[in-house]
Amino acid sequence: MHTTAQDDQVLTLVGRHLGHHQRADLARRIEIGKVRVKDNQRTERKHSLTKQSSSRLAGAMTRASEDQYQLSLRCLYDEASSLRRAIRTITQRLAAPCGGKKGKASGYRDQGERFGKQRRLQVLTARLARVEQRIASGKPSIAIGGRRLAKARHNLEKAQLTEAQWREQWDAARLFLTADGESGAPFGNYTICVNPNDGSVTIVLPEPLRHLANAPRGRYQLSCTVQFSHRRDEWLDRVTVNRAVRYDFVYDPVRGRWYLDASWCADKAVLPTPEEIRDFDERTIGIDLNADHLAAYVLDPHGNPIGQPHTIPLDLIGPALQRDGRLRDAISQLIKLARQHGCAGIVVENLNFDDARSTGRERMGRGGRGKKFRKTVAGIPTARFRERLRGMAFHAGLVVIAVDPAYTSNWGERYWKTPLQQISKKTTVTRHHSAAVAIGRRGLGHGIRRRPGVTASDQRIAARRATGQTAFVPRPRGTASPPRTASTPVRGGKTRLDQGDQLALFPDPRRPFAGSPDHKSGLP
Repeated sequence: MHTTAQDDQVLTLVGRHLGHHQRADLARRIEIGKVRVKDNQRTERKHSLTKQSSSRLAGAMTRASEDQYQLSLRCLYDEASSLRRAIRTITQRLAAPCGGKKGKASGYRDQGERFGKQRRLQVLTARLARVEQRIASGKPSIAIGGRRLAKARHNLEKAQLTEAQWREQWDAARLFLTADGESGAPFGNYTICVNPNDGSVTIVLPEPLRHLANAPRGRYQLSCTVQFSHRRDEWLDRVTVNRAVRYDFVYDPVRGRWYLDASWCADKAVLPTPEEIRDFDERTIGIDLNADHLAAYVLDPHGNPIGQPHTIPLDLIGPALQRDGRLRDAISQLIKLARQHGCAGIVVENLNFDDARSTGRERMGRGGRGKKFRKTVAGIPTARFRERLRGMAFHAGLVVIAVDPAYTSNWGERYWKTPLQQISKKTTVTRHHSAAVAIGRRGLGHGIRRRPGVTASDQRIAARRATGQTAFVPRPRGTASPPRTASTPVRGGKTRLDQGDQLALFPDPRRPFAGSPDHKSGLP
């Protein structure tokens, strides 16, 4: 927004005023501790904040405090779980002799490494005790403005900041200028109102700052106008019928500009199941996520690969915002590829490297090779890729199917790499492309391993059975086959679904409150 000096002054005063009271409310919420929702005293806190702001602004502040408190508790639970996994792994290896094994646990290489791990075990145990104490008390440590920026104050030279620059960023991060939307209010939000006809923006000022109003009923109208570009049609559909829209003012001290973000909840949609996609003869695309690229392959409803393999670069280096932008760009290319081939869904692995990251030093090798492998695993953005893909695919009308990642790379390379390379004359097929085929077949409910007698590359020379058909294997007469279980091997080279091949549809990306950040439109 191209604001004037007067607008900047008013927005800064309102943000500091509301930020001060929101931090005080958060401190009060932390003092209450872990209680049931009806006992968190939100009504009493809102009444006290209304005197210093307004009823709607007080509701936004108490909602933000509750969200921040619950998020901090979840972070403590995750940290405790990660510490327990690391302690359990080190304890098992310490129980084994140096250079030997005890059960499946291998001992450390020598006494020096063993002594170092004993010291690390003591450090991890002390950290776990502190985390469990915070969880028991229900009082997490929260730094409004960011703990990283707070620590940078003690090392400004390394952060390449002056004291004035740090103070400006710190004050900007602690501003609070947010208004939750409400259905039925003018243009979906009474407190921060954006008129879609002329782009004017008006703000209801807090009670102590009403003397700054330049519009009726304690409002301040900005001298500039705004216009949303990203998802403008969706925003117009909501504000024209007075549906709830949340607005957030954000100040960037580096550029010296104010930004206005609009967000809203998505309508609940009924997503088709993998069986429905297969029954309606819809194509899917299998994705294998790697540290530096996405390997993709398009499959028909019968699980047969179509066309050439696809590789989407994924360069995740640089600052966090830059990495997130590159990840979004890769997902956009993936969605474009799916649309070009008429795919109805995207099949990915349901990966989770939390356990590997917490115990990586013990199970992923030592030395330079082990360190490089651990760095590669830590660099794969499994959770962020899953969340970004879920939201962006939902708006593109695509279904995201998550499958069990077990043996997809090994079986894909063993059964699919060579046949795919025979078909793809111009493109080199890697094990990641064959893994993408295995992932896609598992998402459609087909077996990964190829049965004997599959269709050859040239059907005019060798006519064989098609992929996915049952190969008949004669059995001796007078015998009965035992009942099959998940551990019973399948004879005759045939494949079947395992109990681990469970399909999980990603749910509808929604938030319980009206101003969900899942659907956001940014305005500079």
